[in-house]
Amino acid sequence: MVTSPGLEVPARGAELAWVVRSEMVESVHTGHLLALAADGTDVLSLGQPEQQIYARSSLKPLQTVAMLRAGVVLTDEQIALACASHNGEGRHREVVRSILAAAHLTEADLGNTPDWPLSTDAATAWREAGRGAEPIAQNCSGKHAAMLATCVAAGWPTAGYLEAQHPLQAHILQVITELTGAPDRYLAVDGCGAPQPSTTVRGLARSFAHIATAAPGTPEHRVASAMRAHPFLVAGTGRDATAAMQTVPGLIAKDGAEGVYAAALPDGRAVALKVSDGASRPRPVLLAAALRALGERGHWPWAQVPVLGHGEPVGSVLPAFQVDGGASRGVAGSPGSGGAAGPAGAAGSGAGRD
Repeated sequence: MVTSPGLEVPARGAELAWVVRSEMVESVHTGHLLALAADGTDVLSLGQPEQQIYARSSLKPLQTVAMLRAGVVLTDEQIALACASHNGEGRHREVVRSILAAAHLTEADLGNTPDWPLSTDAATAWREAGRGAEPIAQNCSGKHAAMLATCVAAGWPTAGYLEAQHPLQAHILQVITELTGAPDRYLAVDGCGAPQPSTTVRGLARSFAHIATAAPGTPEHRVASAMRAHPFLVAGTGRDATAAMQTVPGLIAKDGAEGVYAAALPDGRAVALKVSDGASRPRPVLLAAALRALGERGHWPWAQVPVLGHGEPVGSVLPAFQVDGGASRGVAGSPGSGGAAGPAGAAGSGAGRD
């Protein structure tokens, strides 16, 4: 394989999901997936869970923990919105403005990238109102409002709050390393402009388990409680992260760009995954299959991802591993596997957007 000088070749991923069209596997998504039992042991491990990844927006709950530790005062709705990759619907923007107003700030202070609402309906209404791409409409505006409010609460300057050397970001990076227990070998700039440290799939799963099981009164517990109480604010209408938290009791779940997902249950069972090609399409399918591997059961419409032909379903996205009786067995492309087995497990819908 030819690479640019200095670039590290990522570890080869296992086959995670098959795109089946009219009874033939048309495409294959590879990547890394880890499902942890409540005691932290591996229930399902596919690919290389120690692979360095950018967890993208799946890091937002960890960033919010760090902000609460720094002394920012937020309501539960505001905490949920700080964790969000929101649709830009009216209620999302209202909560963003409430965070700013409480800190005596305005939309002009937001430093995130201007964008349109993720929701098609919200974007249409936004355009019809004569609005353009703006920071408050962008899906990360809740996190940025909370970052600015944290600076005010801690006595840090709001100017330059997105610089990696700023006290806010230095504090957040330290907390992320603590919660994941994984080294951050790389530091990038996320799509919204905030620093984005690398971590591992295992570290991401471990951090979500920690947040989901934290003792009452801790910042971690406040984040988990807020996400459970206000799943709409974490994503929005039609989003699988919202639907998953609404239908799986006690679940916290957060999607991330470039094919990342992380989730955890109240007893510490946790899932993290990274789709190697960055596709969002298989994420809900894989989350559902991993939850079934951990023993969860239910009818989850959000986990159905149809493949369309002339506007009609002619297939679906399926996990490339079997889920049997609460335990999983990698069957396609997993380390050491040979040959292929038929698509099995939970079929998967509506791939989430970040």
